[in-house]
Amino acid sequence: MLRRAEPVMGTVFSFAVRDPGPGTPGVLDRIAERLHRIDAVFSPYRADSDISRLDRGELSLDACDPEVPAVLAACREVAAETDGWFTERPGGRLDPSGWVKGWAVEEAARMLHASGSREHCVSGGGDVQTAGGPWRVGIAHPLRPGRLAAVLGGRGLAVATSGTAERGAHVVDPHTGRPAAGLASLTLVGDPGTGIARTDAWATAAFAMGPDRALAWAARRPGVEALAVLPDGTKRWTDGLARHLPAAGPADWHPATAS
Repeated sequence: MLRRAEPVMGTVFSFAVRDPGPGTPGVLDRIAERLHRIDAVFSPYRADSDISRLDRGELSLDACDPEVPAVLAACREVAAETDGWFTERPGGRLDPSGWVKGWAVEEAARMLHASGSREHCVSGGGDVQTAGGPWRVGIAHPLRPGRLAAVLGGRGLAVATSGTAERGAHVVDPHTGRPAAGLASLTLVGDPGTGIARTDAWATAAFAMGPDRALAWAARRPGVEALAVLPDGTKRWTDGLARHLPAAGPADWHPATAS
């Protein structure tokens, strides 16, 4: 197993490759360069990024990096898929991070696959994309530091968690402009064909919806399952989540590493 971690985008991206080859370290170097480039273009916290300059009117869309229009188009697609619960302008400021973080994980996994790897796990900021397997993925408990809310397992997983554990109350309700309320965390497990970019964006939207609407929305979406942790620690989940869980269902777990 070859492991590596890369601090970027205000979080840490980690890689676990079960089938490394002689060229895998070099591939991971190129992935790190790609992630830092994505951050340089899309970070709303960097004054010189294309996104910040576009938001201030200093740069036209045509003059931006060619990937900017495609990312903003993807954000609009997710907004339509979630009935407006996703936006690339949370609080009125241009910030497509709800798509970009998952997309960055997906890009890293794509580059590993292109290099020949068929057994790997990529994670970043609560998003996990796996290939091969089976893999186990621990979901951090948003209210109990150092503990897990659940452990998911399976092959070809796309798991995205949106919540307060890492960045506090950062998800904005696009309908009110205020921080979303009603959930401590919301985890979605997407169909392998969906990919982590869309799964992560859906998780952001579902978190903003609140527990009742989020679970009902996930239950209607083919291939998507959800685990919600409420502010009082209560857990709720969609019926189909059971296929990713031990027989006892979601429960508190001692800290463990994905394996």
